[in-house]
Amino acid sequence: MHGGDVIVDALVQEGVRTLFTLTGGHIAPILTAAVDRGVEVIDVRDEATAVFAADATSRLTGTPGVAVVTAGPGVTNTLTALQNATLAQSPLVLIGGAAATVLQGRGALQDIDQQAVVGPHVKATLRVKRVRDLAASVHRAARIAMSDVPGPVFVEAAVDLLYPESVVRDMYVGSGGTPTSMAGRATERYLQWRLSRLFAKGQPEVEGSVQIPRPSRVLVDRVDRLLKSAERPLLIVGSGAVSVPAESSAVALAVERLGVPTWLTGMARGLLGRTHALQMRHRRREALKEADLAILAGMPIDFRLGYGRSIGRSVKVVTVGRDEAALTKNRRPAVAVHADAGRFLVRLSQRDGAGTWSDWRERLSGRDAEREREIAQQAAQHVDPINPLHLLERIDDAMAADSVIVADGGDFVASASYILHPRGPLGWLDPGVFGTLGVGAGFSMAAQRARPHSEVWLIWGDGASGFGLVEFDTFVRHQVPAIAVIGNDAGWTQIAREQIPMLGSDVGTALAATDYHRVAEGFGAVGFLLNDPARIDETLSSAKQAASAGRPVLINALIGRTGFRKGSMSM
Repeated sequence: MHGGDVIVDALVQEGVRTLFTLTGGHIAPILTAAVDRGVEVIDVRDEATAVFAADATSRLTGTPGVAVVTAGPGVTNTLTALQNATLAQSPLVLIGGAAATVLQGRGALQDIDQQAVVGPHVKATLRVKRVRDLAASVHRAARIAMSDVPGPVFVEAAVDLLYPESVVRDMYVGSGGTPTSMAGRATERYLQWRLSRLFAKGQPEVEGSVQIPRPSRVLVDRVDRLLKSAERPLLIVGSGAVSVPAESSAVALAVERLGVPTWLTGMARGLLGRTHALQMRHRRREALKEADLAILAGMPIDFRLGYGRSIGRSVKVVTVGRDEAALTKNRRPAVAVHADAGRFLVRLSQRDGAGTWSDWRERLSGRDAEREREIAQQAAQHVDPINPLHLLERIDDAMAADSVIVADGGDFVASASYILHPRGPLGWLDPGVFGTLGVGAGFSMAAQRARPHSEVWLIWGDGASGFGLVEFDTFVRHQVPAIAVIGNDAGWTQIAREQIPMLGSDVGTALAATDYHRVAEGFGAVGFLLNDPARIDETLSSAKQAASAGRPVLINALIGRTGFRKGSMSM
């Protein structure tokens, strides 16, 4: 066995069945070992895509997603994706190659201080120094990634830890015979000492287990009393409430049992299915001004809540989440619960005597219905060549009951969040609070592998598609039958919408109405040009048929611009 074998055996023990990579000589033994052990290797065209895919794998499965990248630029190319995972509290393990231990700091190929570069963007970094520590480091990385506030962990494994011992010994001392000079003999003794350390026998024990903060009974009691005395409570459920994917159905049942009007955001979208009497989709800001109790479960008070200004001053606020520091950020809550938000909701729902709040629910539902009618009216308006709201309505009707929606973009994707109805728990994937563009291809790969029998719909802005369009090559090579729909309005519309009236210039916001479907066809996928509203249903049906036959699809939808999201830019 060599070091690559050791790493992959440890990954298999952690439940890893797929790893994402962009190949390189520093990491080749890990990839070949994975194939030998039946672990699927999906090689992508950009290291960031590999990390995005690992991120989404973690979110959907509860098993740490794994990306493996080569040294130097392979590692530095992952930084945006790592920071996205950190802010989204998404656990993953990034394994990076490195120059040989004996050559580090001497000008070796792709040798930089990777720990210093990556450290600020991850939860922890681990540098392995001996082959016998490889397995324990992988297990430790998985524990750290999943525990407390989840996040990415970087494991650095130098190239001389991964290749067979005979190859490494030959690299160190060669076969040039016994050196005759004093300096030569000293060098050989030093190298032999380094080799003895690298390949020292032994197997360190795996440390600890995954630690998830539990809700305090005292705090659950306090929130229960607040809820029972409330007349106008509301619940906002965020991504932090579904950080344990296997428990998402229990969290959904808990929300139903509580009976509180609920807004779902982030990864929690779809938690209550396509439609549910408790779920509100619109006019949250108004409700937050009128409520007397707001429970924020896995949803921090950040820019999405106006840094607390969106919540009425007289509203009692309950914050729940794993990140203790975030519980009191921007607003002092009546109760701050340091715990997994999903498990807190389950505990809270087990208390008896919850109210019905029927008048309050009816008021909010009436507003929701009114807003839905307004959106339907706007979707019915003629916009040349295609009204994006109408297109999204038809996509919503076309999606299968088991669909997973991947959101990657600005204006078109933000409109989709109002119109598309995720079908069930963990049926919506977006980057999270970092607002990162470029997640789409990696997220789609992960969704298709995590749910191989589900339709995967990638809702793509034309600007955002530029970060991952090349991954259609990966989709074809690895049979990822996602359906990508590009809302092509030839611009960075979310920026232009505010920049042009404020600053009088469209500089940097104009794109071309590019034939993206031809790019996909060039990689061997199925491409459709959609420029006629009369052909929407026909095109969507053809796309679904091609995807069901195992082929990736790209629909290049030429859309016009509307005033639907005027004044919505966040900073």
